[in-house]
Amino acid sequence: MIVGVPVPPVLITDPADERVADFRDLIAGDRKPGTERGTGPVIVEGVPAVQRLLASPYPVRSVFGIPGRVADLQLPDDVPAYEADRWVLSDVIGFRLTRGVLASADRLPPADLDELLAGPDPAAPRRLAVLEGLNDHENIGSIARSAMALGVDGLLLDPTCADPLYRRCVRVSMGHVLSLPIAVLGDWPTDLDRLHGAGYLTVALTPAADAVDLGDVDLAAHPRTAVLLGAEGPGLTDAAKAAARVRARIPMRSGVDSLGVAAAAAVAFATLR
Repeated sequence: MIVGVPVPPVLITDPADERVADFRDLIAGDRKPGTERGTGPVIVEGVPAVQRLLASPYPVRSVFGIPGRVADLQLPDDVPAYEADRWVLSDVIGFRLTRGVLASADRLPPADLDELLAGPDPAAPRRLAVLEGLNDHENIGSIARSAMALGVDGLLLDPTCADPLYRRCVRVSMGHVLSLPIAVLGDWPTDLDRLHGAGYLTVALTPAADAVDLGDVDLAAHPRTAVLLGAEGPGLTDAAKAAARVRARIPMRSGVDSLGVAAAAAVAFATLR
């Protein structure tokens, strides 16, 4: 039997080569000058995350890495693949990459909110995370990773949140953010009423002393639940807390008033499974 020979990656020797333009100067911020926020290619770092990208619905544009690392991915023949020595790779991206490989992908349009709320089975239990004002990319990446691990079915963002597909978010999430449907609640917090209309109990996470214990939320009575998480420090706005149906807190030792938002999210997701 004749087996096809894999196409080897193209060797890049010039850091200015336009074929690797997607990866140029990645330390310049979450987007290149002159481009709108959330419009550039999705950049993915490291073998496990690139493998998750390949299994995701995001169309892969190209893969770029050091010799051997790209070939180890066993890429489909239709994915452009490039390799370079560590010095050329570093010159292109602007820093020394320890994970050895990157990939770029086209963005997908945000998920349709009604479809995300309904899910594959509108009668099935469902959990969502709703983020307000989160502008720390690492926190969003950590929350996405916990969401995938702990049974959350999608992310809803208010209009002020940072780009969940920025390189650092994707890296910290280990690529798991690429498997989560994501939608923006453009009319915030009024759009929470769309969750209520779809049968969700909205739970605003707050350390307030008069909030109910998170463990007391009746999951049997509310198989569809959305937990609201605010930015590190200020937490949820008063308007968001007022729009939610329940305000809940994570019980903690005396003297500790709160957890970081990524840690609080993981505890909440586990509690509300």
